[in-house]
Amino acid sequence: MKRSLVFLLAMHAAAWSDVKQIEFGTTKDGKTVHQFILTNGHGLEARVMSYGATWTHLVYPDQVDVLLGFDDLAGYLRGHPYFGSTAGRVANRIARGQFELDGKKYQLATNNGPNHLHGGEEGLDKVVWLAEKLDNGVRFRYRDADGHNGYPGNVDMQVSYTLNEDNELRIDYEARTDQATPINLTNHAYFNLAGGGTILGQELWLNAPSYTPVDDTLIPTGQIAPVRGTAFDFTSAHAIGRDIQKAGGYDHNFVVEGKGMRPVARVRDPKSGRELEISSDQPGVQFYTGNFLDGKLSGKKSAAYPKNGAFCLETQHFPDSIHQPGFPDTVLRPGQQYQTTTVHKFRWKQP
Repeated sequence: MKRSLVFLLAMHAAAWSDVKQIEFGTTKDGKTVHQFILTNGHGLEARVMSYGATWTHLVYPDQVDVLLGFDDLAGYLRGHPYFGSTAGRVANRIARGQFELDGKKYQLATNNGPNHLHGGEEGLDKVVWLAEKLDNGVRFRYRDADGHNGYPGNVDMQVSYTLNEDNELRIDYEARTDQATPINLTNHAYFNLAGGGTILGQELWLNAPSYTPVDDTLIPTGQIAPVRGTAFDFTSAHAIGRDIQKAGGYDHNFVVEGKGMRPVARVRDPKSGRELEISSDQPGVQFYTGNFLDGKLSGKKSAAYPKNGAFCLETQHFPDSIHQPGFPDTVLRPGQQYQTTTVHKFRWKQP
């Protein structure tokens, strides 16, 4: 009996620590990109790759993949709306691509209308990161050089993905700099818990009694407004599509209640029973409903991704914080360490 128990425990440990590494393709400048396959003892599988420190797959035990993306590296190299990417040096938007820090003015790329988005033309999503396998995951490292994309300072970053037996994919971000610089890292995964179609019938709860209204270029006005009585109220779970027309589509930062590690969001697909719960120590979360998907982009297994074909829940500091003294500070200085964690927990109906 004891021998059997020891054998089962050993098999259990081997299952959750299973990490496989495969070649996923080569960039135009000849760099090899590796993909890492993380699995646990319950049959949950996550895949991440070294190009963009990108989360490419999340496959439930019933073999349904709930992440939008591509079957090969070529799809990512052709350009895409940040499917699963690590976004930064500053994720989200900076108004007019300009900011002033310690008396010096900086000009960044304006790659989203008049504004700067997700680090610029060659953000962290478009570089190959160094990779190191962990017992139950992988750690990616990258040095973002002083002046790259217009940002000051050499910034050493690492992003770690780990999968555990509680069906949690944990993402840990760390960074240090040799000059003062704004930083705001997030993951830009596009989820569809049904595995296809739109996400309008999927039910969302947000731990967010307020949000940051935006102007017509999606830059926050500086106001922090209550969600109660508006189309932005997800403090009680309901279908994403219920008020989406009133909101004009969702691409807004929500102010997460509480501090430290706490629940941020829960989403449930009522038809399949698949659920996602997100926890984080970040002050905000950008809720985006795939408003700019149009069915023209061919993804995994040649699937066409329609408008509202996915949702994103990007844990973050607030957009354009560098211009808003009332928002949480995003400036990292020498001697400080940027460190933040987001956990995605997956649930499903047991057969």
